[in-house]
Amino acid sequence: MDLLQWLFHARLEFGNGQFLLWREVLGNVFGLLSALGGMRRKVWAWPVGIVGNLLLLTVFLGSLFGEADHVNLLGQAGRQIMFIATSIYGWVRWRQARNEGGTAVEPEWASWGTRALLVVAMVGGTALLTPIFRALGSYEPVWADAWIFMGSLLATYGMAKGWVEFWLIWVAVDVVGVPLLISAGYWASAFMYIFYGCFTAIGFVVWWRVRSRRVAGEGGAVSVETAHLDPTVRRD
Repeated sequence: MDLLQWLFHARLEFGNGQFLLWREVLGNVFGLLSALGGMRRKVWAWPVGIVGNLLLLTVFLGSLFGEADHVNLLGQAGRQIMFIATSIYGWVRWRQARNEGGTAVEPEWASWGTRALLVVAMVGGTALLTPIFRALGSYEPVWADAWIFMGSLLATYGMAKGWVEFWLIWVAVDVVGVPLLISAGYWASAFMYIFYGCFTAIGFVVWWRVRSRRVAGEGGAVSVETAHLDPTVRRD
């Protein structure tokens, strides 16, 4: 109980009334470790990420956890619940693949049809959720909160499926997320979003190279120089 009380009330003070919640810092650290594990295609990335999601859920519902000076970001809070559900799916999927004698996931390019669906889902989902989040009292600009929610959902699902493009969806989330979090006063999360933006670009290159090396190793009609240009190519 003492540990939980410390976790819910501990702050990093900066003076002039400015502070960071240690829950927010720890939640983002777990998120970073999960992203690192995902880049390396490690199954442990999923449970580590779930721990971070639980911590951040309490942060973004600040008024429910005694933080009257923190605004509620319902999209940010809701996406933590979504992360947990999707992470359970990814955890099971990657474990099954590893137990069948292979790696946890083999990076693949999504088809052009899937890419189109992702764009439609991103834009359409944002438009649909914006008035809902606004009615529930989320922080303005509400469309940004909805954008982050939809992008996070699609990126996490894409990681579970092994689509290389999921890293680029995270970049789109980070671009919108940084100014929103700064304006809302969530400085630790904003800083981590900046770091994530760089990290996700690296992750994209890493998964791209893994895919290209596998294509080169398999041989066949597709060369490593042209494989990345054809997203419909699949492993036989």
